[in-house]
Amino acid sequence: MVLDIEEFRKAGYAAIDQICDHFYSLQEQPVVAAVEPGYLAKLIPGSPPQEGEPFENIAADYKRCILPGITHWSHPSFFAYFPTACTFEGILADLYSSAVSNPGFNWICSPACTELEVIVMDWAAQLFGLDKAFLNSSTSGGGCLQTTASESALIAAVAARNTYMDSHPEARHEDLVMLCTTQTHSLALKAGRVLGLAVRTIDVDAKDAYGLRSEGLAQAIADEQAKGHRPFFLIATIGTTSSGAIDNVAEIREVVSGHPDIWLHVDAAWAGVALSLPEKREQLFLADINSAAKSLCINFHKWGLVNFDCSTLWVRDRLTLTQALDVTPLFLRTKEAEAGAVTDFRNWHLALGRRFRSLKLWFVLRSYGVEGFQSHIRKGIAMNDVFVSLIKQSKRLVLAAPPSLALTVFRMAPAAWQKEAEQVKIEQPAVSKAADEAVVDAASELTESETPNALTQALWDRLDRRRGELFLTQTSLNGVHCVRFAVGAARTEEEHVRCAFAIIEEEATAVAAEIDV
Repeated sequence: MVLDIEEFRKAGYAAIDQICDHFYSLQEQPVVAAVEPGYLAKLIPGSPPQEGEPFENIAADYKRCILPGITHWSHPSFFAYFPTACTFEGILADLYSSAVSNPGFNWICSPACTELEVIVMDWAAQLFGLDKAFLNSSTSGGGCLQTTASESALIAAVAARNTYMDSHPEARHEDLVMLCTTQTHSLALKAGRVLGLAVRTIDVDAKDAYGLRSEGLAQAIADEQAKGHRPFFLIATIGTTSSGAIDNVAEIREVVSGHPDIWLHVDAAWAGVALSLPEKREQLFLADINSAAKSLCINFHKWGLVNFDCSTLWVRDRLTLTQALDVTPLFLRTKEAEAGAVTDFRNWHLALGRRFRSLKLWFVLRSYGVEGFQSHIRKGIAMNDVFVSLIKQSKRLVLAAPPSLALTVFRMAPAAWQKEAEQVKIEQPAVSKAADEAVVDAASELTESETPNALTQALWDRLDRRRGELFLTQTSLNGVHCVRFAVGAARTEEEHVRCAFAIIEEEATAVAAEIDV
């Protein structure tokens, strides 16, 4: 029973009402879907209906069948992974963009789709303080919207490989090597697998806050070259998923300056939005990114208020992308493109068709403005500071890595004196020889012991059973079991952070009582 315009109008009003009711009741909903695997097959027939059904029945089944199986990433007590943005401006932009249903592969498909993207990518570059070389208006570099940071890394690797092979036609594909660290997102290994390329992972240490330093990078390059391999692509991360680690781009810049064939891609998918804050730019190595990075990715759809998906990719030289990815049969040619008067973004990524994502970025940036956007990011950092202060007051919990913007990684410590030793080490990750060696040794013994991992595992098991109240994720830092706490959902307030900590502390106390430490 297909909707006509007036029936659509009525159904649309009802849908907006239902969405608003959902957000009004969101805090009372369980954070994680309380269903068992295979639940939906019991509610939905295995075959499509032979005849059309009234839309009100379909909408009712959305509420009855689908919503119970939704994990609420916008819930104020969602502290897992990283936040995913969900703003009303983004919802409306998705509605508008769906209404025009535009594949947007050529300028002529709808000029506004391309031209708005050109503009808002420059807006975003200015928001983050990027060098003018990355602006679309520079005519040399520029930016384009992608689906995810994984896609951005993959196409950057494609461009880097094409650039390297053009410069070194004698090189064999099997000798090319991509470089990353043990803390780099799995997107690096996936890109290597897709492209059939070797990936060298570089070890990083707790003493460096799990960030890549020059010594490790230089040694890895030398090792690969000694094997006859050709390192050509390096992913440096600003805010790793596991710990929020920030690779030392200043030192990396010095190393790659001696290896001009290595393409430096900066993955700032989560933490990059903090570049909007002038006071954080030095910490996040903006000056070095501006001078050395050949490509940079930042996701607005995590901490950046724009609904999924909205990942930004900038390149210093747009020709490196278009030369690697441009395949233009006759049916895709237009007089505007042939004259060089327009940008065709299909040449900036793998797919042909593309969504009208720029509309929601435009809506959000106009609605919040630079100041509102900055306030949102500062709020996340401030709430994480509250959580860190509570961890430091705890008798059972300890930081496992230096706090990173709106992310804290913690674990259990067996005893108060060991907690103190561990805390000192985390707060001063680059410990010198002159430091109190007894404290450092005590902390190192704690790290190497099996007891902390057993305690943290027990804590995690308890927290995982309370997923209706809060949602966290676990990780491992060089063999040390930890729990992650990521702040940044638009509806999270300090009361939710304190409530989450109270639950964590309650379960940590129960673990300590059970294990008797």
